Amino acid sequence: MLKHIVILSGVLVLSGCVSSQKAQEEERQFRQESMQAIETSEQNITQQLDALRTTIESQNSTIVSLQDNVSVLSRRVDNLAKQNARQLLDESQKKPEPIVIPATPIAETQTVLGSIEMVEFEQINQSFEARIDTGAATSSLNAVDIQEFERNGNKWVRFNLSTDKEENAEPVWMEAPLIRYAKVRQSNTAKAERRAVIELWIKLGDIREKAQFTLADRSHMTHAVLLGREFIKDIALVDVSKTYVQTKPQQQ
Repeated sequence: MLKHIVILSGVLVLSGCVSSQKAQEEERQFRQESMQAIETSEQNITQQLDALRTTIESQNSTIVSLQDNVSVLSRRVDNLAKQNARQLLDESQKKPEPIVIPATPIAETQTVLGSIEMVEFEQINQSFEARIDTGAATSSLNAVDIQEFERNGNKWVRFNLSTDKEENAEPVWMEAPLIRYAKVRQSNTAKAERRAVIELWIKLGDIREKAQFTLADRSHMTHAVLLGREFIKDIALVDVSKTYVQTKPQQQ
């Protein structure tokens, strides 16, 4: 019996030794594998850091190159700006060459009017001084005591053309069909004035034309008649430095 106990104890001791050696072997192998894994990770990290460092150095080199290019371009722009400024200064200091405009000869058939001419109204066979004004678009006629009436179903106007302010002055009555109404704004007023428009045959030297006139009180004006651009165009030129080119002044 004792012999069996001794044998069993020896077997247990041997088993314990074998298990302890195996555990130590496994622990040693685990440590080796852990160290290898750590070394591999360190190598990977080192490689990544090296690659990142290389990329940064390359980018820094590119930035430096771009900065150099910007500096070169900036110097070129400054030089061009200085050249343009000098060129503009030189051009501004140059005296402009005079522009020679050839004189346009007046056609022999073109009528020249002075700034003042005598105008004859065929209806009453009387002449009045007229101001020739290229600054006015329409012609105007002195008219006071304007009266509207109908004749044969058409609208007519009757007015006094005389500008004589004497108490015993004879009125100069005229009658004409009413063509239309026009709104005229004077330079010294903001509100447009509604005026009657008529047509009359007039003579100015060798010119005989039917002209449209707006009727207005011109008694405060120096001339009872004003001829504007619409009458002058295509038939005459105006020399404002002269008067009575086509007509003779009225005898006092």
